[in-house]
Amino acid sequence: MTDDQGAIDLNSYGAKDLYTPNMDRLAKEGVRFTQFYAGAPVCSPSRAALLTGKTNLRAGLPNNVPTPEGAEKTGSYGLPTEQVTMAEMLKENGYYTALIGKWHLGHREQNLPNGQGFDYFFGHQRGCIDNYSHTFYWDGPNKHDLFRNAEEVYYDGSHFSDLMTEEVKQVINHKQNEPFFIYWAFNAPHYPYQGTKKWLDYYREFPTPRKEYAAFISKTDEAIGEVLDYLDRQGLADNTIVVFQSDHGHSLEERAFWGGGNAGPYRGSKFSLFEGGIRVPAIIRYPGVIPSNEVRDQLTMQMDWFSTIAELTSSKVSEKIDGKSLMPIILDAKKESLHDVVHWQFGSYDDSTAQWAVRKGPWKLIGNVNEPLGKEKSKDLEKLFLVNLEKDIAEQYNLAESNPKILKELLQLHNSWLKAVRLEMKQ
Repeated sequence: MTDDQGAIDLNSYGAKDLYTPNMDRLAKEGVRFTQFYAGAPVCSPSRAALLTGKTNLRAGLPNNVPTPEGAEKTGSYGLPTEQVTMAEMLKENGYYTALIGKWHLGHREQNLPNGQGFDYFFGHQRGCIDNYSHTFYWDGPNKHDLFRNAEEVYYDGSHFSDLMTEEVKQVINHKQNEPFFIYWAFNAPHYPYQGTKKWLDYYREFPTPRKEYAAFISKTDEAIGEVLDYLDRQGLADNTIVVFQSDHGHSLEERAFWGGGNAGPYRGSKFSLFEGGIRVPAIIRYPGVIPSNEVRDQLTMQMDWFSTIAELTSSKVSEKIDGKSLMPIILDAKKESLHDVVHWQFGSYDDSTAQWAVRKGPWKLIGNVNEPLGKEKSKDLEKLFLVNLEKDIAEQYNLAESNPKILKELLQLHNSWLKAVRLEMKQ
């Protein structure tokens, strides 16, 4: 799972200026999806959707997890412990479970990875860190944030991507004779952009911020390649499922130099429910079981990985989830999407203020639209934005006034869904 990677920011998705041979290798050796949606356009809700197979509201996580200090004030402690995570599902089926990288789903002991189904954790608990000091620079006091399970560990000066790569290889090495599950949650290319000198030199002719962003992308690709090569050397590649996905669109925040990423034809970015905020690269490789070098255009969702992995590993899904196994469309390109209607909402359970969206067929309705524009001042947008994605993939034209019947239908679908979710979650 990469972090804040733009919708087309690898060569197999259309980037012309990046060097991403290892991400693209996965696409050549597996199936890539062109209409794959993140569960949310921000970090914590997206991760909750991945790990539970549910929309973030049904997973109990409407918004980004605050710092521990903020959690005490607000009572928002992260992913509720009663939720069954992918790690818990696989652990029940005899898998050794490890999380390497970013957590960002809660800070109390019971909310940290070891309390949510992971046998092993190496990484940072909060949303981002400096890659060399492993310190969380947000609001004071600055906090060193690198842990092995519950123990704080120090590797001053070592690039976090390199540390993660070695940790992933060590888990593979020690557990290669038993089933293992590794959730490798990169903090890249999330700011601070910290590609190494090798890659900054490679992109030296690029303008800022594309240069800094591209260097971090290629550093990430290099790390992925090391692990893919290690699986080959250990003779494990044919018996290992590899899934790749970005958690949501690229960032236009000041800390990200106001940009760097690329959404191609799509409008929007991180924090937005326009396509550029939620349509992400996604690939699965499993030699001999999943076809190679194939593309699937059907609408697919981040929550679908839960059901897909459950099917491939013969693991038991114990709860009602929103994800559907992708295997039917992976094995048959002509199969229709398993999702008739899909929903998003993040920020809160109150849709009078939270941004939300519903999609049915080509029609997508966004409520309380937000569109970060980097250095530019955000525009005032209509409260309801209706688009036909088949005719307007760039989401330039609001058809709410000219299509009242469609507007009414999608509003009703959203209202019914949210009412049921709020009832279930006692909100």
